[in-house]
Amino acid sequence: EPRKFDPTFRGPVYNRGCTDVLCCVLFVIVILGYIALGTVAWIHGDPRKVIYPTDSTGQFCGQKGTPNAKKAILFYFNILKCASPAVLINLQCPTTQMCVSKCPDRFATYTDMQLLYRFNKSHWDYYKQFCKPGFNNPQKSVAQVLRDEDCPSMIVPSRPFLQRCFPDFITRNGTLTVANKTAFKDALDTARSVTELRDAANGITSIHEAKEVGMKIVEDYASCWYWIVIGLFIALVISLIFILLLRFTAGFLLWFIIFAVILLVAYGIWHCYWEFAVLRETPGADVTISDIGFQTDLHVYLQLSQTWLVFMVTLGLTEASIVLMLIFLRKRVRIAIALLREGSRAISYIMSALFYPIITFVLLAICISYWAMTALFLASSGDAVYKVASGNPNCKYANQTCSPESFNRTNITKQCPGAQCLFAFYGGESLYHRYIFILQLCNLLVFLWLVNFTIALGQCTVAGAFASYYWARRKPADIPPCPVFSSFSRALRYHTGSLAFGSLILAVVQLIRVILEYLDHKLKGAHNAFARFLLCCLKCCFWCLERFIRFMNRNAYIMIAIYGKNFCTSAREAFYLLMRNVVRVAVLDKVTDFLLFLGKLLIAGSVGVIAFFLFTRKIPIIQEEVPVLNYYCVPLLTVILGSYLIAHSFFSVYAMCVDTLFLCFCEDLERNDGTTAKPFFMSPGLKRILGKAEQSPKKSRG
Repeated sequence: EPRKFDPTFRGPVYNRGCTDVLCCVLFVIVILGYIALGTVAWIHGDPRKVIYPTDSTGQFCGQKGTPNAKKAILFYFNILKCASPAVLINLQCPTTQMCVSKCPDRFATYTDMQLLYRFNKSHWDYYKQFCKPGFNNPQKSVAQVLRDEDCPSMIVPSRPFLQRCFPDFITRNGTLTVANKTAFKDALDTARSVTELRDAANGITSIHEAKEVGMKIVEDYASCWYWIVIGLFIALVISLIFILLLRFTAGFLLWFIIFAVILLVAYGIWHCYWEFAVLRETPGADVTISDIGFQTDLHVYLQLSQTWLVFMVTLGLTEASIVLMLIFLRKRVRIAIALLREGSRAISYIMSALFYPIITFVLLAICISYWAMTALFLASSGDAVYKVASGNPNCKYANQTCSPESFNRTNITKQCPGAQCLFAFYGGESLYHRYIFILQLCNLLVFLWLVNFTIALGQCTVAGAFASYYWARRKPADIPPCPVFSSFSRALRYHTGSLAFGSLILAVVQLIRVILEYLDHKLKGAHNAFARFLLCCLKCCFWCLERFIRFMNRNAYIMIAIYGKNFCTSAREAFYLLMRNVVRVAVLDKVTDFLLFLGKLLIAGSVGVIAFFLFTRKIPIIQEEVPVLNYYCVPLLTVILGSYLIAHSFFSVYAMCVDTLFLCFCEDLERNDGTTAKPFFMSPGLKRILGKAEQSPKKSRG
């Protein structure tokens, strides 16, 4: 039922007790357990197992203080046995792997080396770098060397990538070559082609190109990082100015934002059309994006007319959506502007709330760092596990665990010629090692719980501060001192359990969504249409459920901040209050968020336009100061995304302020009737725009 009039009610209740104590205790226990998990992972884990590649004996390549200290690259004896790059990176290639200081830079076979060794011993000195440590018998027969895997049958010019030696593929006149050769012979005089190397390391060329793109992007960041910082600082200043201007010119500024965004998008449409019209008359520019495929030079795409056509259509649809929303929601836009005007007035009295996102950012950074380190140490836990690797698919011992020390004394090599006992991965048979995957899931669940709790704490803190503003009869005289700090201490002291309860519900749903995404990734190649359809439906349902829980949690935290009740009671009261004002909820949740989104879009777009002219060296005054970039779009997108996130951090406080004021407004309507005995707490402007004229004064009876 609607709340009754209470003459003593003045906003957030001060006399309150602890809520959801059991959940608070559980939350504290889980945090202590999470610390214990991180400690155990730190004891058993070894990040070197992830950082350094490992040879066939389980030794790290490039680790200081070991014989491999100066050998940081992994070399494969017979790369032709490797099926794909993924096999190589996961160290599952069924061939001997050893650490080397550098990759081969020439063609050579063991047979050629034996012939040349008679005239010049330097050939053996070079070749033995890629043989097993301690092997120094160039006279040993080829058959015995290959049987014992003492040396590779051949070496080919290679380059290090991901700390592993891969063939140095080069395309010359459309022909794939390695050191200008397209064919060669191995130690057994078997003809080999470069195509076989390419098939064995399928995709290496594209990965190498991606690496080159990555290196150029790093160079761009290194040369223009200070310009990026300046751009983000400009976004920070504009966001602050924007918030301050909303205090005095909310109506004008919001309408200005709307039309500025419309004009900005219209300019984008015109520019895209101009580029499209020019390229349409250019020979060769009519090639489609799918025809050229992936290109490391991103400027190639900007030379295609289809690229600008896609941009133009996208911006056109965006422009049409904005205009249609303004036409059909113009009355609600006026109401949303009134709410935003009231929110700007509240923020002007509680400016410290704008800086609370810094605390949220620090707490989130701690959560993310701890989760990442724990996941890394868990992934690197365990001892070296060796398995039988055989090129013969009929070998019954394949993939069975083995011991390198006793492998040669077993009958496996007799029944499976060429089989080897190679390092496979890190693991173990202990209880801890068997449940590593479960521990990783627990790590993820607690991480999501802590992240959602951090966000919930911020929402409850900001809600309590702005609720104290709304329910102050005389503003700012009746606003309590340090409202943000007071609200933060109340939330942490009394309502940790309630915030943890709501955060846990959301974290469980998010974990289910992560698992569904994982299953969807695994089933991409499956042909079971029903399973794919069912999975798609589940993903859609849980996405909707997460959005609903986020919305309800947000309003429940507002009620907790005001009345100090437990999570379930607050969520129920917030739900029924919203249902009694469902029409107004649509105004707040859609139109207000839309206006704030336009504000963030305008700030990010404005800074992005400045950054575009800066990075393309089109500002004459500072043209010589700006470095020449490989891909100017990368730092440009960084500035735009960073500007949007900065604006979002300020506007998130604004959005929470408006949500709080809206719930307080709905409560105000139910508690009071506008008479002298029961006057409204809302401002005259908000009262007028919402059609709640002051009722004529009535004499109080009794």
